[in-house]
Amino acid sequence: MSIIVEFFVAPDDASAALALEAGPGRAESLSFGNFDPEGAVVEWECLLAGGSFEELVEAGEPRIVADQDNDGCVVFAISPRLAAALAEAEPSGLRDVAVSWAAQRAEDGEVIDTEIAEVILSDLAALVSSARRQGQDVYCWVA
Repeated sequence: MSIIVEFFVAPDDASAALALEAGPGRAESLSFGNFDPEGAVVEWECLLAGGSFEELVEAGEPRIVADQDNDGCVVFAISPRLAAALAEAEPSGLRDVAVSWAAQRAEDGEVIDTEIAEVILSDLAALVSSARRQGQDVYCWVA
C-alpha cells in the first residue's frame, strides 16, 4: 500500500476542496503515509468519543468534501466530534487510543507501529487545537 495522507487546516469546505488536485500546498499540515485515513478517523472517533463504526459510517462519516474517480484522490473533513475529542484528549489518553488502534489494525492484518500511531494521533491533536484557535477546521487529503 502506498498512500499519501495529509491532514491540513482550512477555513471552510470550499477552500479545503481546492486541495483535491495538488494537495494542500502551503496550508498548515501533517504528512503521513500507508494507512487508510478514512477508516482511521472513524476508528479514532469510536475510541475517543464512543459510538460504533457502523453508526458513524451510516451517519456519513467521514464527510467527503471533494473526490476524483479517475485518480482516487479525496478530501474529507474531520468531524466536529472527533476534533473536539482530539483537542481535549490528554497525552495518556492518546497513547491508549494509539495502542488500541494499532491492535485493531493488527486484527485486520495491517501493521501499524504503536509509537507511530501515537505520533499520528498526538500530532493530529496539536493540529486540531491550532485550527480551533484560528476558527478553522481540519481536513484530510488522500492521494
